[in-house]
Amino acid sequence: MNLLLHIALFIITFFAMEFVAWATHKYIMHGIMWKLHKDHHTGSKHTLEHNDWFSLIFAIPSWLLIMLGVIYNSPSSIWIGAGMTTYGIAYFLVHDIFIHQRIKLFRNANGKYFKALRRAHKMHHKHLGKENGESFGFLIVGKKYYNSENNLAQG
Repeated sequence: MNLLLHIALFIITFFAMEFVAWATHKYIMHGIMWKLHKDHHTGSKHTLEHNDWFSLIFAIPSWLLIMLGVIYNSPSSIWIGAGMTTYGIAYFLVHDIFIHQRIKLFRNANGKYFKALRRAHKMHHKHLGKENGESFGFLIVGKKYYNSENNLAQG
């Protein structure tokens, strides 16, 4: 395979991860693994949450793809694993640093998309239980969160 095809695999994987993240968040994190995710909604007095275990859980498939791709000389596996890893890094930067301010950076990012992103996440967190949630995605924000009135309520 040539480089352009591998780059395409990387990009497709990165964007496909949004749908994997949505489904995992909705059906696993708010389902059978709610016990690990719960403290992310109800708050934790600690720097680390039980929810942080998901970072490790989600890193394993990308690590395996990269490692096995290197061992078995499978560049496609490496590029897919790299797309997954890049999505994980983006998730950490946007979710933990930008939205939840676990590290105090990017406080003044006030573009329309960023306000909608924060609003969607805020609406997700208004539900403290695992049922009746909304906005399970990460990078794709529903149109209703772009409403300027809703964004003003974000604060």
